[in-house]
Amino acid sequence: MSHPHIIRTPDQRLRIFVSSTLQELAAERRAARTAIERLHLAPVMFELGARPHPPRELYRAYLEQSDVFLGLYWERYGWVAPDEEVSGLEDEYNLCPPELPRLLYVKSPADAREPKLATLLARIRDDDRAAYKYFETPKELAQLIENDLATLLAERFDQSRAVVTADVASDADRVVEPVRLPVPLTGLVGRDGDIAAIVDRLEHGTRFVTLAGPGGIGKSRLAIAAARAAAQDFDDGAVFVDLSAVHDPKRVPNRIAQALGVRDTGDAPIVDNLVTALRDRRILLVLDNFEQVLDAAPLLTGLLAAAPGVSMLVTSRALLRVSAEQSYEVGPLAEDSSVSLFVERAHAVKPDFEITPENTEAVTRVCAALDGAPLAIELAAARIRVLSPAELLDRLDRRLSVLVGGSRDLPERQQTIRRTIEWSTQLLSPDQRRLLSWLGVFEGGFTLEAAEFVGTDGDQADVLSDLAVLVDSSLVSQHDSDDRPRFTMQAIVREYAREQLAADGGLNSARDAHARYFIDLGSRARLPLKAGGQREWMQRLGDERDNLRAAERYLLDARDWDRAAQLAFNLFLYFWVIGLLGEVRTWMDEPLESGDLLHDRTRAIALYFTRTIRFWKDPDGRVAADLSESADLFRQSGDRTGEAMAYISLALALMAGEKPDSARAAEVMERSLQLFRETGDVWGESMAQVLLGRVALLEQHVRTALDRFDESLALTQRSGDGVGGRIAAYHLGWAHLLLGSPEDARKDFALSVTLSTSLGHIEGIAYGLEGLAAVAALAGDVDRAGRLAGAAHALRERSGTHNGPTFTFHQRYLDRLAAAAPAGRLAAAVAEGRELGVEQAVAEALTEPSLN
Repeated sequence: MSHPHIIRTPDQRLRIFVSSTLQELAAERRAARTAIERLHLAPVMFELGARPHPPRELYRAYLEQSDVFLGLYWERYGWVAPDEEVSGLEDEYNLCPPELPRLLYVKSPADAREPKLATLLARIRDDDRAAYKYFETPKELAQLIENDLATLLAERFDQSRAVVTADVASDADRVVEPVRLPVPLTGLVGRDGDIAAIVDRLEHGTRFVTLAGPGGIGKSRLAIAAARAAAQDFDDGAVFVDLSAVHDPKRVPNRIAQALGVRDTGDAPIVDNLVTALRDRRILLVLDNFEQVLDAAPLLTGLLAAAPGVSMLVTSRALLRVSAEQSYEVGPLAEDSSVSLFVERAHAVKPDFEITPENTEAVTRVCAALDGAPLAIELAAARIRVLSPAELLDRLDRRLSVLVGGSRDLPERQQTIRRTIEWSTQLLSPDQRRLLSWLGVFEGGFTLEAAEFVGTDGDQADVLSDLAVLVDSSLVSQHDSDDRPRFTMQAIVREYAREQLAADGGLNSARDAHARYFIDLGSRARLPLKAGGQREWMQRLGDERDNLRAAERYLLDARDWDRAAQLAFNLFLYFWVIGLLGEVRTWMDEPLESGDLLHDRTRAIALYFTRTIRFWKDPDGRVAADLSESADLFRQSGDRTGEAMAYISLALALMAGEKPDSARAAEVMERSLQLFRETGDVWGESMAQVLLGRVALLEQHVRTALDRFDESLALTQRSGDGVGGRIAAYHLGWAHLLLGSPEDARKDFALSVTLSTSLGHIEGIAYGLEGLAAVAALAGDVDRAGRLAGAAHALRERSGTHNGPTFTFHQRYLDRLAAAAPAGRLAAAVAEGRELGVEQAVAEALTEPSLN
């Protein structure tokens, strides 16, 4: 039985599926997207019009990952694909899961409405599951959508509070957090027995199962399906850890931390933070593509020993050969399943393909020739659009026997898969083969824009058409991230592509083009990250996290210190919010330790990143001195924004010591504020106001501090800066509390929680919960204060933000409350709060306390 829709956790935002024709409603689609994003929700918009009729499985996958169906209609019914009875527009409505809320908007007037659309709308009007409204302009539509979604959210939020209350009252009704596993775009064929066997092992106490087999045999899909089936037995669900972009075993802890939402703040070894985050959890980790980081295997056994509630499902081409490992060999598909898979994939490119008495033998022999390997079968089936099964069999028989496709010492099925990839590429044009090889430099997928930049590198090749052929050939997969098409390659295909690129001598050129694209992307992101484009760019950069790492790694390996520093500095705000400053620090250590003569600005950036995250560990004043040098070097190189940012970190260092130097901190922050104002950097100005407010608090000038925080909040609200807004609101809350205005403080802290939740900023949520705990403690509400404090502490442990310095004073309020409350009652409430998930903690925080 599924749970009712509830407000999603920050990393699982509510998704709104938008269905409409494209061209005639382009302006309305933009208005809908704006309205959805204004409410901090995620639009799911199928925009790739280059391909004539995306398969029904694609619609269904998008819909199954969505939470609300939003339909826009005007005059056009939409194109009906060959051999289909309805348009994609009607098909999307038909495939909408019955439990999804449906918000439908019809544009008027519509003097030329097509009859089939009129019929569809008449049916929709009679559907009592749907809300149905008319509009005339995009502006009116945006307002309707925003109002309706806000109402829907309020209803869902009321449900979530009811569920949370039941959860606190009874473990039997415990709400398991969403399973964070990928949702494949197509079904899994022929693996029911494998799934049952793997789940049985996990249910009977096996904590470490390795799914072993060659690349392309279907290990990843099987692991995801098995984890989904087993997740109900784990209180904290299942989490997928994709290691396909990790080539250094030392980076495995960082990737696991990323999947779990544990921040790498640099104040403690990331492995320590992982142990703290996992030690009290019952969770299933799915680690995919482990064969390229086998030396990290001892890390896994260490985590299992330290966290008894953790189990692991690992996919690898080779066994890890460590204690506790149980292997499960993933074999080929049986004959009937192989044929079923072939037919299913053939339908994606040729919807009218069917098994007939005339072609049955040929299809069966094709699957046998491919050793029942799923990827090989998919590659062959993709050619059914232009080749009959008999022609396909003939070509495979002639080509597979002569193609090498990799080392001869590979396992037999590995050779079959690689030879099938090679056979598939032989059917491409030279330009298409070149594009495939150049796309091998991407990590974690790519956009059309990135493919066009890297795939041409100055040439005028038709990347879109060639990419469409690669998608149709099943060498590249396509899905959408909001309305931006995104593409991926299976690990073994990418591996093959890179081998071809290296053999042709183009690897270095391709990697440089890749780095240039992401340097430019970072430059474009720098300003909108500080203002109204913050949410969009945080999500976009999140999609490109692996590519950003790969670009940075290439630049560092090339000792291209200037561009490496520039890429990191442009994305400072992104790396800070998502908790990767610890990793960035290790990057910037390399130029400082290289012995090379660095340009002033490059050294300034490197000093900034490596010293900023250690501002509170400065017993001999060395950190402050280095940050002062960083500011001087920024000034000498003419970077006033960089100089101003270095002053912020310098002021923090000056205030963090045993003998805070508030006078000098105030001096450098006044200079910082002046520089931000001169450069028109509103984000920086708001941050400077917060730091000046903290100086005032240090000097016990609370009213002055409140004015600084209030000004900071006003600046962030004018610019649309959610990150700065949550910081300013939180500090304003403390100022109000210290001035004896707890109700104002409660509103400020609640705003901080709301903004942090919209950004997925767990540390910000923890700060807001701590502030609200202090408000509750001051009111004598033992249970609420304890639950909020316990939830905040658990969030800090689970997100890796429990080691560094915090600007919070809630403990003193809790200590006073504990002294006055019945013995043990506060401790019990804290323990109860520790069991709340993010979603439940936010619901608790945003529920106004009772007045009795």
